[in-house]
Amino acid sequence: MSNPNPSSPFASSEVEMPIGNARLRGVSTSLDTNGIRGQFPGLTPGWHYLDTAATAQKPQAVIDATVNAMGRNYATVHRGVYARSADMTLAYEAARRRIAGFIGAKEEQIAFVRGATEAINLVAYSHPKKGRVLLSVLEHHSNIVPWQLAGWQVDVCPLTADGCIDLDAAEKLLTPEHNMVAFAHVSNVLGSPLDVARAAELAHRVGAELLVDGCQAVPRLPVDVAALGCDYYVFSGHKLYGPTGVGVLWSDKLDTLPPWQGGGSMIDRVTFAKTTYAPAPTRFEAGTPAIVEAIGLAAAVDYVEAIGIDAIHAHECALVGSVREQLARKNSITLFGPENSAGIVSFAMAGVHPHDIGTILDESGVAIRAGHHCAQPLMEHLGVAATARASFGVYSNDDDVAALIDGLARVERIFG
Repeated sequence: MSNPNPSSPFASSEVEMPIGNARLRGVSTSLDTNGIRGQFPGLTPGWHYLDTAATAQKPQAVIDATVNAMGRNYATVHRGVYARSADMTLAYEAARRRIAGFIGAKEEQIAFVRGATEAINLVAYSHPKKGRVLLSVLEHHSNIVPWQLAGWQVDVCPLTADGCIDLDAAEKLLTPEHNMVAFAHVSNVLGSPLDVARAAELAHRVGAELLVDGCQAVPRLPVDVAALGCDYYVFSGHKLYGPTGVGVLWSDKLDTLPPWQGGGSMIDRVTFAKTTYAPAPTRFEAGTPAIVEAIGLAAAVDYVEAIGIDAIHAHECALVGSVREQLARKNSITLFGPENSAGIVSFAMAGVHPHDIGTILDESGVAIRAGHHCAQPLMEHLGVAATARASFGVYSNDDDVAALIDGLARVERIFG
């Protein structure tokens, strides 16, 4: 069970129906989570994994595609004249096309990077017009620190009362001095969704560009970069049920950026006097690329699309709604973020440090995240040192929710 496109170089054999009317073996259109969980070897019996916002577990289809690419199919790309190298090059570039199609892009607009962090660094350092960048209070450190290191002047957009980026405030803050706006599509702490199209319109109105951190959005929301109107869109593979060590930078402006790193593959001609560079996206993929990881990510895209991104989002919304409703009844619990948070619930318990919550939950087989979630400015805004965070994926179910609620009741008894 894997790629619904059997002609793809990274396809495996167990496919039942094509994308668009797809049903993976053991997966129904209503999300039979028992069947889905059986496809994830990391989800051992009795373990309730609620840390998908940090990294998603991997389905067997992705593992198989990765193992085959690293094993029986392995060779370098773009350089060998022998048949297996040519086949692997076809598979690698097919992965680029597959992932581009997933977000409504063209393949030449997709550069493979190590992750969203590297993608943001690439834009921050390579952009020819470093100036003022407007960030928001809820940004992940990877969408703050690169701009600072690259010498941009940082301005900060506040949040609404329910924890969303305040685009009315952004409209007032933006000036023609801003060259860039960089916002998260979905907050990794609060699950707050962004109206990307409006953010793009506001940025473009003053002549700025918009970079969107899509790490938390791509696994659960439909993304069409052309419809969104942004200038750069970045995401990491490992949060999309794919391998670590690979991510995507999309832009229809890649040709306007100079190379960020130098080395093999990204060149046209090298002399000691002068080097000329390959066109985008090749100029941004110096050295031997993440061949295996890119093929694994394409398999992850197939897996997600076969189930259906809308079905995944609806499933996660139901789980988030259930958790928020049950936690709201507890006087000891403070909930953070909007009611329509996407896949994520962050909370605090009076008198209990989130690390203690996480430790006690772990004793009950419940894995959550506890800490500042690489968002220290947001923690300061919330008035806490850290939060506890439960986050969901395609494999999460009502049993996970029940285990979380029961575990939190135990925390209350211990600290009561």
